[in-house]
Amino acid sequence: MRTTDDFRRAWHAIRTSRFAPALVIVVILGIAAALFVGSYTYSTANPKPERVPIAVVGDLPPPQSADVEARLARELGSSVDVRHLPTHAEGVEQLQNQQVFAVVDIDTTARTIDVELSSASGATVAQLLEQSMPRAAAGTGYRVSVRDVNPLQPRDPHGLTIFYMMLAAVIIGFVGAIQLGVHANKLRPWERIGFTALYSLLGGFTICAMIDWIIGALTLPVFEVWLILALTMFTCGMIFTMFSAMFGRWAILPTWAVMVLLGNPSSGGSVAWPLLPRVIATIGGWLPPGASVNALHTAVYFRGHQHVWPFLVLTTWSAVSVAVYLFERRVRGHKTPNAPTSDIGAA
Repeated sequence: MRTTDDFRRAWHAIRTSRFAPALVIVVILGIAAALFVGSYTYSTANPKPERVPIAVVGDLPPPQSADVEARLARELGSSVDVRHLPTHAEGVEQLQNQQVFAVVDIDTTARTIDVELSSASGATVAQLLEQSMPRAAAGTGYRVSVRDVNPLQPRDPHGLTIFYMMLAAVIIGFVGAIQLGVHANKLRPWERIGFTALYSLLGGFTICAMIDWIIGALTLPVFEVWLILALTMFTCGMIFTMFSAMFGRWAILPTWAVMVLLGNPSSGGSVAWPLLPRVIATIGGWLPPGASVNALHTAVYFRGHQHVWPFLVLTTWSAVSVAVYLFERRVRGHKTPNAPTSDIGAA
């Protein structure tokens, strides 16, 4: 019969074995694989709108209005956030600011309902509204017309190119930081920050060149998109660098969690935010991938309506990462001024 001491000796033998690090990695990779597929599946495999904001200009008779709204909610399979506005111009402004997904203009004299959609705000949501509005208004005696005022560009019919651009910037951003840690570990802290900025500027430019000039998938406002991608890459590179200074060789784990497991599925790049679970959509706006998609999307499809928030998110992550990295390096330098740095976690 095995005793407690036997188990302790066996555990000690496993822990001190040369196989122990490999076994830890095997377990971590198994868990990471499950979390990876789970995060994407939960967020995007079966998207359903929870709340769709629309602007309404004009009024149907109250009982009829309530009936149409209830029918529309049933057709969409979600609640409808109706925002009554006094003028059509205010509705269009909210549509261009991506605050609503449709402007419904009701003319009781002409007995018409004109619906303006924005596929660029979310192709799936726009398609649902296009199909649902005529059915919801059936029997009211009003003629319904639907128009897409912000269609997707012809060579990006599903609106996914921006998501792929963000994905490239995020992954190359932190992979570049890993490579600097491995192959350029003699760089001083500000030199490493400088080279992170340098590969970010080059990477952002080459992504723009590939998408616009070589493939022609999107027509871009190149300078604005270039700077957004460069800021995204720099932010992700510095996040890994910060975690590297804090956790050493295990820095890839928190980086992967923030950027890939949480950030990418919640970004709104592959599925518009009304179709994401509410908690996921909320988290996404605070993380670099979601901020990058938001800024890129507005730059490409809603020019002149750029928001401050995504840039605030990216710059805050960058500033905090740089500050923590420099602080950790200074503390480490005081403790072990001649310590070598040679592994992936080298800061």
